Amino acid sequence: MPLRRRLGLIAAVAVAVAVAIAALVCYLVVRGQLRGEVDGELRAQATAVAQGDFHTLAKPLPGLPASAGGPAPYVQVVLADGSTFPRQGGIALPDSARASRVAAGLRGPYLRDLHVGATHLRELTFPVTVSFQGQSVAVQLARPLNGTDRVLAHLRLILLLLCAGGTALAAALGRLAARPVLAPLAEVAQSAQHIGETDDLSHRLRIHADDEVGQLAARFNHMLERLEASRAALDDSVRAQRQLVADASHELRTPVTSLRTNIEVLLEGGELEPEDRRRLLADVVEQSEELSQLVGDLIELARGDLPPEGSEAVRLDRIVEESLARARRNAPGVQFLADLQPVVLDGAPERLARAVNNLLENAARHAPPGGAVQVTLDTRGVCVRDHGRGVPEQDLPYVFDRFFRGASARGRQGSGLGLAIVRQVAEQHGGSAAAENAPDGGAVFRLLLPATVLEEGESAPRRTSHARLAGVAEATAEQPEQQREDGHDGQQHGRVLARLPDQRGDGERQERGGDRRQQGGVGAEAGEVLAGGDLQDAEDADDQAHDQRRSTALHEAHRRPDHTGEDGDLRDR
Repeated sequence: MPLRRRLGLIAAVAVAVAVAIAALVCYLVVRGQLRGEVDGELRAQATAVAQGDFHTLAKPLPGLPASAGGPAPYVQVVLADGSTFPRQGGIALPDSARASRVAAGLRGPYLRDLHVGATHLRELTFPVTVSFQGQSVAVQLARPLNGTDRVLAHLRLILLLLCAGGTALAAALGRLAARPVLAPLAEVAQSAQHIGETDDLSHRLRIHADDEVGQLAARFNHMLERLEASRAALDDSVRAQRQLVADASHELRTPVTSLRTNIEVLLEGGELEPEDRRRLLADVVEQSEELSQLVGDLIELARGDLPPEGSEAVRLDRIVEESLARARRNAPGVQFLADLQPVVLDGAPERLARAVNNLLENAARHAPPGGAVQVTLDTRGVCVRDHGRGVPEQDLPYVFDRFFRGASARGRQGSGLGLAIVRQVAEQHGGSAAAENAPDGGAVFRLLLPATVLEEGESAPRRTSHARLAGVAEATAEQPEQQREDGHDGQQHGRVLARLPDQRGDGERQERGGDRRQQGGVGAEAGEVLAGGDLQDAEDADDQAHDQRRSTALHEAHRRPDHTGEDGDLRDR
């Protein structure tokens, strides 16, 4: 049943009940009033009889004047033995035995209704002081109620019609009144249907009044706003993921293509000079390092999209101290000046250490030889300033974007993800990241965090052990020292391979095969996210670049040793 019809029915039932109660009360009041008048006349005449000069039944009984209703039309005398003597009206009133008990003094006066033929009477029986034949006497006075019954019958009909008419009118008016009241609800239903059919979350309801329906419309609009914002955020997240995969595929294409080219050249064998073979192996090691660093940064960014687990109270000054010690080892030619205030905040120590490491490495990379890097820590967060050339003004809005590399950094090793990780860690901890150029030269990078000062005497929160932090930081951070050590080891490994090209064990070949399968799995997962057309274009460009680089490498490898130089460098910058 529609809500409008139900409201009309409920209104009709409510009005019917109310009108029926009012009609019943009205009927009972009128009935009591009319019958009370008859009873009053009977009692008034009984009083007149009891107080009058009435000593013998031969005399007529005292009555009431016409203005007071007149005497009772029917009078009957009853003796104590039950004998009856009708005095007026010519009608014998029944139930003389009950009246004889009144005459004998065994019970008091009483009023009752009785029917004699077609006449409805109201009777009053009371004793008198007159005796007849040595017996006490009771008198019965009766008045007809036919006129009262006719008035009450007409009243019942009128009240019944009033109840029926009121109920019907209430039903009709209830349905008419429900239309404007339910119009906003109908609008809500239509809006919900429209949104369900079109997915248009920009639709809003009009608020007609500040009542319950208006509050419902306002809350529905608020819900639509939140849904629209959530969908926009989800769309942005999906676009960001697709862009991340596309950028990662673009960045992975160059080292993977170069690696494959160099390895195939090595597998071709041929008359490669030891110097050419050494340079090819060094390229393979360097490109493997770049690939590993890029994959590690991508994994860190993917981890950063998840909420941090195991948050704890962290002494940020201790993390910065550990990062400074590591930065001094990695960049001994740069002077790090620190002004650290003991501060504490809730967060993940590993991610905070990664963000601070990235800031220090970025500053060391751009600081001039022998220059200074100033590190400041207070309740606003970490501030790192170098004294290099600074950041071009047109690049400042984009330095924290993924894979962004300024013009001055494109010739250096790196993936362009370090500062993006800094911003991500800051946002996870309720802060932000900012960059600007200092007035007197150099760049200033800020990791703004909601830290608080550690008061004197306050116990320092428990922290992850130094060994654990160092191990995590060395496994995740971009370490120039490790890169140099890996590069040195790679060169030694290349020389060993050059000397023993055919003595690689089965275990090493299986391990390298597993690495290639793992890299292939990463590429497959990335390819599933990319659109089919984009992936096909990337594969075609990759194949063309590989073929071109392979032919160039083979041509350069067969040249005379005295012609190798810059042109013989097979590394892809």
